Amino acid sequence: MAEAVKCWHNVTVAKWQQEIMPAAKPAILKGLLKHWPVVQRAMASAESLQQYIAAMDSGWQVDTLLLAAQTDGRIGYQPDWAGFNYEKRQYPLTAILAQLHKTKTDPQAVRIAAQSALVSDCLPAFTAENTNPLLAASVAPRIWLGNKVTVPAHFDDADNLACVVAGKRVFTLFAPEQVSNLYIGPLDYTPTGAPISLVDFSQPDFKRFPRAAEALQHALTAELEPGDVLYIPALWWHQVQSTAAVNLLVNYWWNGSIGTTDSRPAPLNGLLHSLLSLRELPPQQRQAWQAMFSHFLLNNNDDALAHIPANKQGIQGQGAFAAKQAITNWLINSLARHTEG
Repeated sequence: MAEAVKCWHNVTVAKWQQEIMPAAKPAILKGLLKHWPVVQRAMASAESLQQYIAAMDSGWQVDTLLLAAQTDGRIGYQPDWAGFNYEKRQYPLTAILAQLHKTKTDPQAVRIAAQSALVSDCLPAFTAENTNPLLAASVAPRIWLGNKVTVPAHFDDADNLACVVAGKRVFTLFAPEQVSNLYIGPLDYTPTGAPISLVDFSQPDFKRFPRAAEALQHALTAELEPGDVLYIPALWWHQVQSTAAVNLLVNYWWNGSIGTTDSRPAPLNGLLHSLLSLRELPPQQRQAWQAMFSHFLLNNNDDALAHIPANKQGIQGQGAFAAKQAITNWLINSLARHTEG
């Protein structure tokens, strides 16, 4: 049986910085943003929320997924794996909200998911009125709008604060070490940009995915209402179910390859490169490379480079990110030579 995510009340900046974030475990920050004007409007009425969004909508066309009712709103692959089970269109937020309200009582309505739109593009005045007290201004908020849709379990390589504005969302979360029990789809062929689990954890098929039962034994669940915030540490897998006819969420990514102006190169690219170069090696060589990765990449020993002058540590040193363009060019040239060969 999945365990509930720990719930924190009356969260202050100090409590966030000193207790919650350092623990690197999912946490519900109960009612943290209930004071937001947009949350207040959403709680007042559907019409009030529509008016609020319409007043600041720039008309920016937001990437929107449309799923037939028979998909039950679960984003994924076509049965024959020939493509994905949605059509991708672009609409302004006001038009999406109007359609959601128009079809909210229709059980056969098209499922709609407007995803990861930068608030600065579509609602330029939003951030000034709805500020997140826990994060720096450089952490850019994104907006998610739709009806009853399920995003399969996936991970982000950045820390995440998911803030429910309207509707309700149910999160099912798994620690990174549960990856072998999640039945992950192709790494380089994904419906949402990130690798996804093929298991529907709201109604799992244990015959097809027997190890999913083990994953659920270690799962955490969180149910969020307007004003609630969920902290999801980087690399935690999470399935997200939007359960109302109109659901609006704002999220913040930081400390990863997405979300902020100082984002880092995506570690997933390193994994894909490693698969390309290591996957077909004999077992004994892969085991030897495991030791290499452990020493050069995963070892937290501060003395590992003490025998090399600081200005000669190169890509191993702390200044490697400053030379990221040179490193990137080196990798591009290396891959180009491999392809030409």
